[in-house]
Amino acid sequence: MAFLRNYWYVAATADEIPAMGMLGRRICGESVVLFRGEDGRARALEDRCCHRRYPLSKGSVEGCSIRCGYHGMVFNAEGQCTEIPGQPTIPKQAYVKRYQVIERHRWIWIWIGDEENADPTNIPDYHWFDDPQWRGKSTRFHVRANFKLIVENLLDLSHLAFVHTSTIGNRAVVDSATVSFDRGDNEVRVNRWMRNVPPPPSYRRASVLPFERVDRWQIIHFMPPAFCRLYVGAMKPGMTEDEVISAEKMEWLNLNAVTPETETTTHYFWGQVHNHDLDKPELTELIFKEVEKAFLEDRDVFEEQQKAISEGINRTEVNTFADVGALHAVRIIDRLLREQDTAMGQSITPDQLSYGPHW
Repeated sequence: MAFLRNYWYVAATADEIPAMGMLGRRICGESVVLFRGEDGRARALEDRCCHRRYPLSKGSVEGCSIRCGYHGMVFNAEGQCTEIPGQPTIPKQAYVKRYQVIERHRWIWIWIGDEENADPTNIPDYHWFDDPQWRGKSTRFHVRANFKLIVENLLDLSHLAFVHTSTIGNRAVVDSATVSFDRGDNEVRVNRWMRNVPPPPSYRRASVLPFERVDRWQIIHFMPPAFCRLYVGAMKPGMTEDEVISAEKMEWLNLNAVTPETETTTHYFWGQVHNHDLDKPELTELIFKEVEKAFLEDRDVFEEQQKAISEGINRTEVNTFADVGALHAVRIIDRLLREQDTAMGQSITPDQLSYGPHW
């Protein structure tokens, strides 16, 4: 199985791991147990006892250690065995792999690659979850499809006009969109503008904008291995460049972290935040539910695609103009995988393109 290894991945949402609790999860093909000890800190170990391979996630948390549920061996936060019931001596080889873990932006981040390369400053910026000027929430979907299908979907939003007609899409997304692309060696930006168009159903239900027609934008930023941030919104049509900054507008951010589980399954972490009507928790929930409905529709699409791929029919696919951003993102991933195969590659720093007024 081929995965980019020297990168931070999201392994869980913070609330998936309760105090003195744990969670077994497969990340990039590796079985991991995530747990919180008595100090509240999130940690991760290999989810396999070195004695008889029983999953440590089926054991119990004691202090800041895990006790195996099969024969009772205890492993500390470093993965070293500290107790073997009924045996005073502990072999030096009695240990399991430890993973570097950081809790940030309401997500639990894990480093799968070489431990000496685990630099927390390379964790992508998702500060909007913690920013007091924004409100939102996040969740995880388990998707029975390869992670690249999700990346492609997020970078080509023309599908909104056909998959999400009851929520975030309408025909203006394809009929009236002006699309441009910024492509760096290690990141992609897709810029979509729709001028003087009807807002989609979700915007009508959630927006305070009193306009029957709007100027609408979608700015999508991709970074490897599979991070996508979508800056979207709407405002009164026909605003000049000077008027945009102070204009009454609706701004949302859709924040995505796509973590491979296996070659054909994925942990899809995503969140939705907004910067208007911050004193209305019911609006935050409404916006989240609107996007959740759309993303559940997307999940059905991914899984149908994966079924067709798994049938093994070798057929050349036809690409369209709308695929440019997605194709470049996949090429970045594939290039980095090739570089990793020839010499274990270091994680890269994005080109730092500019991504809109709040990025």
